[in-house]
Amino acid sequence: MRKIAIGAAFTAGIFLNTACATITRGTTEAFEVRTMPSGASVSTSLGKSCAPTPCVLPKVSREADFTVTIEKEGYKTGVYNVTHETSGGGGAGMAGNIVFGGGIGAIVDANNGATQQLVPNPLVVELEKKSDPNASNRDFIESVADDVLDRAAAGS
Repeated sequence: MRKIAIGAAFTAGIFLNTACATITRGTTEAFEVRTMPSGASVSTSLGKSCAPTPCVLPKVSREADFTVTIEKEGYKTGVYNVTHETSGGGGAGMAGNIVFGGGIGAIVDANNGATQQLVPNPLVVELEKKSDPNASNRDFIESVADDVLDRAAAGS
């Protein structure tokens, strides 16, 4: 009788531990964006946005592929790709499924994205200043003025 109870408990444990990564990691994660300088606005092709940076977009699907657009006054707008890959924790959860839970948990985890992680996460971007459209004109005028002053000083 005792062997039957132990066997039943072990079998129940196996079925309760299926989809380990789904249980321990979930199918979504927070996605963070940091910029240097801070204070930029972030929008994604998923329709999510946040501002000002640094900021976090909660509950992004671990298996999402999307673009991130970052904008800040006086800086060039940047567009960055985010994708996903199998994470170390997700791989461990999958291994747990294979060892303890058999195929059911592995199938669940593989199909819902729980074994994945977003990359890069966090997305860290150094913003590039926009060039001053008047800078080349200003530099030209200053160099002509310097030449005129040098000639005037040499002639006196």
